[in-house]
Amino acid sequence: MAGQDKTSENETMMQAFEWYVPADHKHWQRLRDAVAGLKATGIDNLWVPPGCKASSPQGNGYDIYDLYDLGEFDQKGSKPTKWGSKEDLMQLIEKANEVGVGIYWDAVLNHKAAADETQTCLAVEVDPNDRTRETSSPYEIEAWKPKECYLQDRRQRKGDLEQALVKEAPLVETDDKQYWSQSVDKEKGNYDFLMYSDLDYNHPEVVNDVLNWGKWLGNETGIKGIRFDAIKHASQVFKQFVETLDATFGTGWFLVGEFWKDSLPDMCAYLSRMAHKFSLFDAPLVYNFSQLSTTENSDLRKVFDNTLVQVEPYNAVTLVMNHDTQPYQALEVRIEPFFKPLAYALILLRQSGYPCVFYGDLYGIKGDPGNHVQAFGVSCGGKVPDLCLARKLYAYGKQNDYFDYPQCIGWTREGTWDYPHGLACVMSNAGPNEKTMYVGYLHRGEVWTDVLGWEPSEVTIDEHGNGLFPCPGTSVAVWVKRDAPGRERFGKFDADIYKT
Repeated sequence: MAGQDKTSENETMMQAFEWYVPADHKHWQRLRDAVAGLKATGIDNLWVPPGCKASSPQGNGYDIYDLYDLGEFDQKGSKPTKWGSKEDLMQLIEKANEVGVGIYWDAVLNHKAAADETQTCLAVEVDPNDRTRETSSPYEIEAWKPKECYLQDRRQRKGDLEQALVKEAPLVETDDKQYWSQSVDKEKGNYDFLMYSDLDYNHPEVVNDVLNWGKWLGNETGIKGIRFDAIKHASQVFKQFVETLDATFGTGWFLVGEFWKDSLPDMCAYLSRMAHKFSLFDAPLVYNFSQLSTTENSDLRKVFDNTLVQVEPYNAVTLVMNHDTQPYQALEVRIEPFFKPLAYALILLRQSGYPCVFYGDLYGIKGDPGNHVQAFGVSCGGKVPDLCLARKLYAYGKQNDYFDYPQCIGWTREGTWDYPHGLACVMSNAGPNEKTMYVGYLHRGEVWTDVLGWEPSEVTIDEHGNGLFPCPGTSVAVWVKRDAPGRERFGKFDADIYKT
């Protein structure tokens, strides 16, 4: 309508991998073929896995070896990474740009792996539970370090000046008297060291090299954002990294950090230290989902208590599962299957937070039979894409909450002038239930049905704009006008990504 501002379109991110994707170097190809279908179901941006060369052809990229090798050079056992060649990666990005999907890179900047040679240096051992307390006198160790090398285009790649931190958590001492960084999380006394060879961001040349890599990556690939891995362990560099990107490319990149900790005060303090330059994944919300799904007669009204999306909605990326919390991983968080549709409705259909859906829930988890790791099929009865589409088409306008009963909650979205159709969501973690909710006076007389198809009845909106919306037991129903534009698009997602 003339004179009215256009409503911002809802966006959704997908983590475009799970831990057990086959190491067949075809992942970039599969994503390229799938990206148009993902866009059609309401997914706008893909967080892709670490695409830099890992320690082996099977490495997921968190065992990072070479920041500048995107599957281009024959080292560590292959030319392509686990995910594919650089050519495949660029074809994925080209296709994504064509259909309007952004690519977010997974940047692993805390450490390096698979070093090529050693050097002698002094080290002291520290208490693994309090790394500020030394438990030995200095002695010589052989610490891993990378070789100096040059890329084919004669662009020099520095050796990153890293020092290996060996044993549980020793302190490496050099002529520069290196110590733990003080701008990191205080877990274990000091959480500078995580794994492999820790990068020393107290050294200016290391900082400059990583900042230059960020500029190179943006120019080389045309990505739209970055997910920073392990930011609890090297926080000081990330603020500089963001400022460098802003100065080089302008604002507008999406940046999110992995600060995985079930402590809202620590997360908020980190955002404050970083001047709210980027977002964080809402780990406390994931733990709330787990507690609610595994506790009998749990109170759904408390689902957002002490979560990042509750107190910092602009900087919260909401999620249900990721590659670290999926089954058999070190940070596994158990969420019962019946609860996953409820959880996805809670992150996708409400006004706060930027939701991130998980590849393993859309396409299944492959597992690893050789290591007794079970495979899992698609979750939520294949309905996660439909929930994404409902977000894209209908989850707009004023939100009315009905968090008034412990085992049954709901909310409505009244719609806007340019997204007028509205939505009602009701869920139960016990038996079948129903809830009278207001969807707006403009919807009176409309007939609404469940886009998920789990609740077969119809609801007629009364003269006051209210409807009595039912839902099945331990389930969720998402109600929209029966003949709203876009209803014919539901149930069309192709989840067979491994068919080629």
